[in-house]
Amino acid sequence: MKNSSQSFIQTISYNLFILGVLFLFTACNNSPSKDKTSKTETEEIAKVNDILWNVKAIHPDGQSLDVKAFNEEGKSFEIKAIQNSDQDIFLDIKAIVDDEKLPVKMLQSENQFVPVAAINKEGVKYFIKAITAEGEKLDVKGVARFGNIVIMKAINKKGEFYGVKAISPAGQLNDIKGVKINRGDREMSLQGIGIHAHIKAMHPAANEDDFKLPSKNEKKRSYKSDFERIIWNIKAVTTDGKNLDLKAFDAEGNKFDVKATQDSKQHSFMNIKAFVDGYELPVKVMESADEYAPINAIGKNGVLYEIKAITTEGEKLDIKGVSRSGNIINVKAINKNGELLGVKAFAPDGKLNQVKGIKIFNRKVEMKTQGQPVYAHLKAINQ
Repeated sequence: MKNSSQSFIQTISYNLFILGVLFLFTACNNSPSKDKTSKTETEEIAKVNDILWNVKAIHPDGQSLDVKAFNEEGKSFEIKAIQNSDQDIFLDIKAIVDDEKLPVKMLQSENQFVPVAAINKEGVKYFIKAITAEGEKLDVKGVARFGNIVIMKAINKKGEFYGVKAISPAGQLNDIKGVKINRGDREMSLQGIGIHAHIKAMHPAANEDDFKLPSKNEKKRSYKSDFERIIWNIKAVTTDGKNLDLKAFDAEGNKFDVKATQDSKQHSFMNIKAFVDGYELPVKVMESADEYAPINAIGKNGVLYEIKAITTEGEKLDIKGVSRSGNIINVKAINKNGELLGVKAFAPDGKLNQVKGIKIFNRKVEMKTQGQPVYAHLKAINQ
């Protein structure tokens, strides 16, 4: 009888233990997972219903010309700038072909002027043209490169240029231009087609269209040989108006300058670099599962340098990507109270740009630099 009682008690204890384990397992499964709660806020995109901006070439007399994508048979398709968030400073340009939104790119070319086309998944090209009131089709091409920007124009039979704009339903105008991340002529390959630049709609920039074409003896689309480089300072701006230096720090705590570099006459889309031991290292918003996306300079073999703002007391403030609006990652310094401080680029003559993360592609990892996953490119852009 004693053995039977002990066996019964052991059975009850075992069952209670199993129930406890099951309860604990269920409770753990119902609680928020670490992966979900720590996901970077840069993925929380401020969504709006898509706002379609019209794309037009502007004739010198003020008349607007439709801009369309054409297939080989001459059928035309709409071109739109697409605002899919609460920001309108960096918008994608798409051709709408059979309800599909196709990317529009400048193509790699040996010609002086660079063709512009939409490209579908099979590698079929739809070339971009402006249409006059008389039905004449004008080429739309990249005509001049300044650093990271390629100026885009419609060209008439006389060789005259018409500006190409994106016009919002409310009448706001953005410039449409080519944007380059890479230095070389070839940006990337898309469906086996060499790409020279990505087409985007951006806020207008003063004097960017004031250019003179090179002679035939000059290097193709090289327009910065006579330009004296300008270095812009990068600062975090406190709530009381103080400007704090930004520095890159290595693992030993050594600090290095962080600057925006203006390498041509345009300053609407500038690189940001860390100046480390004679090298200029790219500064990127990194892919991360952290709440805020870290910002680092990337050195040889993937060595990372932390980017910090320095207070007057010597305190180091994190610089992070804190939220995403469409193609833009909002970059802030974070003080000890958790307040978010703006980050700006200051030209020697007082001009001001905002520092933002820029996404070219609709994917998490834009690219890998020295083996490090990059979420967005850090740029100083026109406000």
